[in-house]
Amino acid sequence: MDSQRRKILRSTLALSAGSLVGQTTLAGGLGSSAPPTGLRRIAIEEAFATPELFEQWQTVLADPASHEPGFKALYRPFLNSPATRPIRDRLLDLGELRLNDMKNAGVDFQVLSITAPGLQVFSPAKATSFAQKTNDRLAEVVQEHPQRFAGLAAVAPQAPGQAARELERAITSLGLKGAIINSHTQGRYLDDKYYRVIFETAQALDVPIYLHPRTPSPDMMAPYSNYGLEGAGWGFAAETSLHAMRLILSGLFDELPRLKIILGHLGEGLPFWLSRIDSRFANKTWTDLDSSGSLRRLKKAPSEYIRDNFYIATSGMHWHPVLMFAHSVIGADRLLFAADYPYESSAEAVRQLDSAPMSDKDKKKIYQTNAESLLKLSTSIS
Repeated sequence: MDSQRRKILRSTLALSAGSLVGQTTLAGGLGSSAPPTGLRRIAIEEAFATPELFEQWQTVLADPASHEPGFKALYRPFLNSPATRPIRDRLLDLGELRLNDMKNAGVDFQVLSITAPGLQVFSPAKATSFAQKTNDRLAEVVQEHPQRFAGLAAVAPQAPGQAARELERAITSLGLKGAIINSHTQGRYLDDKYYRVIFETAQALDVPIYLHPRTPSPDMMAPYSNYGLEGAGWGFAAETSLHAMRLILSGLFDELPRLKIILGHLGEGLPFWLSRIDSRFANKTWTDLDSSGSLRRLKKAPSEYIRDNFYIATSGMHWHPVLMFAHSVIGADRLLFAADYPYESSAEAVRQLDSAPMSDKDKKKIYQTNAESLLKLSTSIS
C-alpha cells in the first residue's frame, strides 16, 4: 500500500473511531459550540440571475429543436411554479432583500455567480454577448456594495477564444475574482483540448474556475429522468464528479500545474472515493499518444491532484459527518464556506459550521482566510 493510500486509510479510521460515531443525526448534527469570534463569514457559491437570463431560458424551453432534456426537465417547472417564486425573487435581487437575508443569517460577504446552467444552453454568439452584459452588471453590483460582494465571471465555453478574452477582461478591467462554468456545454466536456485556452488563461491570471453542477448531458439523461434524479438530489453531483475526474485523467493538471478548480457540495462525493480512485487508476494512462507514439502516464495519483489543484466548498452539505470527513481527508486549508443561496438556508449553513467539532482556527480558514487568499479579497472589508 503506498503512502498516499495509507494516509487516506488512517484519516478514515480516525474519523470512524472518533466522536462522530453514534452521535449524529441528519436533523441535528453533532453537539454545539459558541460561534467563533474575530472572523467574517465569506460565502462563495451564492447565485444570482438577471431578468434577461430568465427570458432567454424560456425561449430555449419553448424551442422544440433544442436538445437540452435535462435543462427542460428541471427548469421548465422551476421558472413557472408559484412554489419557486421566493427563490426566483432572491436570484434577481442584488440589493435590499439579499443584504437583509445575509444579515439575518450572519453571512458577512457573498461571492456572486450566475446561476446554473447560466449561458451554456445558448448559441455561441448569444452566450458570448450575454457573458459580457452579465459581467458588466455583476461588476456594477460589486462596485455598489464592495464590502458585501465580489463576483465570479460568466464565460461562454461555446466560443473558447472569446471566453478566454472575456475572462481576462473580467479580471483585469472589471475586478472580478475568477470564473464559473456549469459542467458540460451542450454535452461537451472541458477535458477536450478545444477548451484548453480557457484554462491556460485562468492559470496565467492566477484565478480559479468554479466547476458548478448542472443536469447530466443529453446522452446521459435517460436513466435520471424517471424519478427526478437529474437535479441537486443526485444528478448534479454525479455529473460534476464525472467532469472533475475527466479533467484529472486527461492530464490537464500535468500541463497546467498551477490551475485551481473549485468544487462545491463538499467535492461532489469525490473525497469519499479517494482511496478507491487511486487504487483503480494506479496505472492509468492517457488516451492520447506523445510524440514518440507512447501512451503517457499521469505524474501523480488522482487524489494528489484533488488535494493540490482543487478547493472544496461546503455548499448545500450542512451536516457534520460529511463536513468532518472532508476536513479529515482534504484538510482545512482546502475547504471554503458556501451556503448555496438562495437554494439552501444560509442560516443553517452558518449554524452547522459554527457548531462543527473543529478548532476556531480551522473555522476561520474555512469561513474567511482561504477565500481571501484564493480570490485575493481585500482584508480591509468588514
